[in-house]
Amino acid sequence: MKNTPTEKTNLHPRNQHRFRYDFPQLIQSCPALANYVFVNQYNSETIDFSNPEAVKMLNKAILKHFYEIDYWDIPANYLCPPIPGRADYIHYIADLLAAYNKDIIPKGRSIKVLDIGVGANCVYPIIGTKTYGWQFVGSDIDEIAIKSAEKICSENSALSENIECRLQKNPSNIFRGIIQPDEVFDVTICNPPFHASQAEAMAGTQRKLKNLKLDNKPKPTLNFGGQNSELWCEGGEIAFIKKMVKESVSMANQCFWFTSLISKKENLPSIYFALKNAKVFDYQTFEMAQGQKVSRFVAWTFWNEEQQKTWREKLKNRLTI
Repeated sequence: MKNTPTEKTNLHPRNQHRFRYDFPQLIQSCPALANYVFVNQYNSETIDFSNPEAVKMLNKAILKHFYEIDYWDIPANYLCPPIPGRADYIHYIADLLAAYNKDIIPKGRSIKVLDIGVGANCVYPIIGTKTYGWQFVGSDIDEIAIKSAEKICSENSALSENIECRLQKNPSNIFRGIIQPDEVFDVTICNPPFHASQAEAMAGTQRKLKNLKLDNKPKPTLNFGGQNSELWCEGGEIAFIKKMVKESVSMANQCFWFTSLISKKENLPSIYFALKNAKVFDYQTFEMAQGQKVSRFVAWTFWNEEQQKTWREKLKNRLTI
């Protein structure tokens, strides 16, 4: 019999998803999930992760059980993200802010986060709002994605008060047109499109299917889905993040920390070079892992030590108001 670890110790210590899915509990929160759960050859309950409807229902159950989200849905063929990895990014962002706040995680609506590419699923703002009470702005170039995220927020009162969705009307911009002249964010997050072309994205899909042992079976829809803008852009993630770094220069005083996930470790040297050229004050890399997959995000700031001290003082006032 295959030994399946009961705890995913490589996930962040505060991640609620470190343990295997408790399907009876999840089904109690979302009874419709029962239609997709079966016992596999190792005598363990699971779902068919190649079935997009099963994966979506699992996400609905997770969001209901752990985050008290009563309504969550996405349009067909939009990205349906694995929630444990998304939660990790949010928890490490909390650690980043805590490191500049005497190791105390700042909580509540006083913390303002910008999610670049919020997607139809709105998962990062959901986790950040429900876990730490942060306020979010989510941007996207896809009008359908924005409408979907807005519906999720409007159907859940705890989200509607803390999450604002904004359409990026100029797809060639990232921060411009989203960050308003008088706005200041504590941190930005981003899960950039990491493929450089549609062909490369399709090859990535085939690799996932092979990992799921489905490459010789009738081709299903990719379980986690995704629109073109979610999966690829010209030049891939390295071009996207370099552009993000370049744009962040003009927004230097309007955000404490800019961050972005980076899926390919080999892209780090070029990104570090771009950050040095942008004359950032500091940059850091955080490694994360889920199963055998290792991911990371890079964070950079233009704020010097005096500005960081001012942020701490202002944060203290914001949190006590």
